Amino acid sequence: MKKWVWLTGGLLVCTGFVIGIVFWKIQKEVKKDDPEYIVQFMKENKGNKNVSVAIQYNRLSWVEQHTKEPLPLASTVKIIVAIAYAQQAADGHINPQQQVRLRELETFYIPKTDGGAHEAWLAQLNLNGKGSVPLSEVAKGMITYSSNANTDYLMHVLGLQNINEVLTQLDVKGHELLYPIASALYIPIQLRDEKSLTKKETLAALKDMGMAEYRERALAIHENWLEKPLTKEEKAQAIKILNLDVQRVWSDRLIKASTSDYISILEKLNSKNYFTEDVHKYLDPVMEQLMQNPRNQGWLTHAGQKGGSTAFVLTLAAYAEDKEGNQTEIAFFANDLKTMEQIKLSTSMNSFQLKFLTDEKFRVRLQRELSE
Repeated sequence: MKKWVWLTGGLLVCTGFVIGIVFWKIQKEVKKDDPEYIVQFMKENKGNKNVSVAIQYNRLSWVEQHTKEPLPLASTVKIIVAIAYAQQAADGHINPQQQVRLRELETFYIPKTDGGAHEAWLAQLNLNGKGSVPLSEVAKGMITYSSNANTDYLMHVLGLQNINEVLTQLDVKGHELLYPIASALYIPIQLRDEKSLTKKETLAALKDMGMAEYRERALAIHENWLEKPLTKEEKAQAIKILNLDVQRVWSDRLIKASTSDYISILEKLNSKNYFTEDVHKYLDPVMEQLMQNPRNQGWLTHAGQKGGSTAFVLTLAAYAEDKEGNQTEIAFFANDLKTMEQIKLSTSMNSFQLKFLTDEKFRVRLQRELSE
């Protein structure tokens, strides 16, 4: 009997050891930074309208896949807010040095809904007890750390109508109008409380809701929070209802645009002659924080980017000019992703960009393989 127990225990230890090795290998593979994964993903999804790619090199179209297809932008839409911020700063309508109380930003912050972005931004500020930051830092936190709270606060300060007028100025006709994306997270709990619905009934009502009503509710919640911010208890209740099914509805209803729209925006940012010098004075410190890195300063004249993600989406809009004057614009939007795809795309996207910018053979091969 003792021998049988010992053998069983030994088998369990061996099985656990084997499972551990397999899990380690899977983790290693998933987290592998591999630009070739991006290439293979684009090749395998040529016929998939949920994957849209537009890449330009020196104003020549390099890669085009479903470039007119509108897809959820996630946080990449924050580029539009950054442009509105810079324009209003240049015109003197806002003061970038105006102090913003962190308590005001908390109005639009629901913990555990942004992947730790807002907390990460706060952690690197070195506040030393200060309770406020300049408006310019709020804008930087929106782009570099992707704080949703900062974004909704800026929508309040800049005015949504003014922000949406930027879309007209940029002539991106396929771009949906912006609305408060953090405030939209509260729509499910508002629905639940209005009609005393169960979780299942709330999800069904959310799915049935028209987009016009959805936007109106998000705007109304946004305005209401300014007058009556949520308590910690109310925020905790909101988090409880945001299961994966509810998150999916939120993700699917995020502001949409095409990679064609964003390539045209990136061209304007990259050219440095579409916006005035005064606008770039405020825009570049927000959009081009990559250039604070001395290594990037060594080989790039300028570069900026904004990515976005949900559990189902990964997007990127990036532009750069190297010291030799070569200009690149990349817009990559993917929706309806599986978990492993989302993780592997996120892990490999930076190395893919770097490879494209620096390796001529890679660029030529990419163009050839994706045009076959």
